[in-house]
Amino acid sequence: MKLHRPLSARQEALHERALYTAILALDSPEEARAFFRDLCTPAELQALADRWAVVELLGRGLPYREVHKATGVSLTTIGRVARYLTHGNGGYASVAARLHGNGEG
Repeated sequence: MKLHRPLSARQEALHERALYTAILALDSPEEARAFFRDLCTPAELQALADRWAVVELLGRGLPYREVHKATGVSLTTIGRVARYLTHGNGGYASVAARLHGNGEG
């Protein structure tokens, strides 16, 4: 069994920043796919993909129940994604806008 040594807040922040830097170094969707398949379990990757699908559908104005029917994602998760879209850190909204050419980000 692996012993978990607690990290300081600074160490955790450095590790998180290193991960973001690694993601930004990816050059193509294919490279990103390989990276995330190595990094995440299948369930983790599916959860990330599901949340992004929810962002896309909510961005089109679909009601929660329609999003649920289209994705199978729980209403609780859909609500959480919607809350972060409006009151989160701006990450979902800025990337969605950038991908759809809406200017923000």
